[in-house]
Amino acid sequence: MSKRRHHTAEFKAKVALDALKGIEPVHVIAARYGVPPTQVTAWKKEIADRLPELFGKKTDHDPQAAAEREKELYRKIGQLQVENDWAKKS
Repeated sequence: MSKRRHHTAEFKAKVALDALKGIEPVHVIAARYGVPPTQVTAWKKEIADRLPELFGKKTDHDPQAAAEREKELYRKIGQLQVENDWAKKS
């Protein structure tokens, strides 16, 4: 019985990117990294499926605006907790 191996995200990305390039066949990449070819194919599919997310997201690059949003969200959480505690006591 074999032990299950856990790979880091960096390792998976490296293997998937090599497979996505298409320079070498999947079985050669799998042999080089010591993982099954089906796993390489699965990682390749996952990275290909998630690439549009990378370019589709527009993140908030303004740290001050992000801090203000975070402050407002924490205030709202506190307010909701107080309301929830009051409703439980009633």
